[in-house]
Amino acid sequence: MSSLFTKILNKEIPSEMVYENDNIFVIKDINPEDTTHLLIIPKEEIDSINNLEEKHKELMWEMFFVAKKVASDLGLLDWYQLRVNAWDYQEVPHIHMHLISRRG
Repeated sequence: MSSLFTKILNKEIPSEMVYENDNIFVIKDINPEDTTHLLIIPKEEIDSINNLEEKHKELMWEMFFVAKKVASDLGLLDWYQLRVNAWDYQEVPHIHMHLISRRG
């Protein structure tokens, strides 16, 4: 079964796309915690950080570089936070990184 994020990627559920490349996409969080709250999501469905395998190392690094690029594009390089939750802290069982800023 496809995760909520995969359904968003496949345009089955509407969302505001901020960035996309071959491996990762970035959307606005529908329940933002601050002025800017984005989700950096790999296109590959991986339930949790606890299910990462050796083959995912490059993908995880790419998520950080995409976060930096998006923060730069939005003028947020001087202040932003990145967060990755696991299992009970995840609302969606598909790895994703939160980029949060009081600016933007």
